[in-house]
Amino acid sequence: MSDLLPPHPPTDAPSAWVARFAPLIPSGEVLDLACGGGRHARLLAALGRAVLAIDRDTAALAMAAGQGITTRQVDLEAEGAVWPFEQNRFAGIVVTNYLHRPLFPHLVRSLAAGGVLIYETFAQGNEQFGKPSNPAFLLRHGELLGLASMVDGLHVVAYEDGFVGVPRPAMVQRICLLKAGAPAEARLA
Repeated sequence: MSDLLPPHPPTDAPSAWVARFAPLIPSGEVLDLACGGGRHARLLAALGRAVLAIDRDTAALAMAAGQGITTRQVDLEAEGAVWPFEQNRFAGIVVTNYLHRPLFPHLVRSLAAGGVLIYETFAQGNEQFGKPSNPAFLLRHGELLGLASMVDGLHVVAYEDGFVGVPRPAMVQRICLLKAGAPAEARLA
């Protein structure tokens, strides 16, 4: 069981971090992992991307469903859970306010050449601001940077680790990674 915030209501604005880097995602299917109410799925669909929004909460998925968004109920933390997505599938993967470390290698492998991974979640120090406060659900300093070393050809586009005041005070870590290969690399030029 995770120590997460409740799902975002559908009126919540997308994360500024995700909004900033979402245009780098090339055409193709995008995975919104632990999508909650779908704030990022809607942003990605508005950018013309086909979105697969997954969450274990069926009520959240009902809020996320919409034009250009396919939803799927998946509990990736259940005992015996298997990663259901093949390698090199997604043009982009977006993960916010969710941490399940065993998924890291799967995320990187499921990203297509030229794909973009945008990840933002809570970090150590967040316990002073409330939940999540369990160390198991807080990134260690520099942990997301470790993702970049998992696979040759991952490029760090941007990384931050520290305090944010919006949408509420929190300690976060966030990263935007690009997997080598066209066409996303041309967007960085």
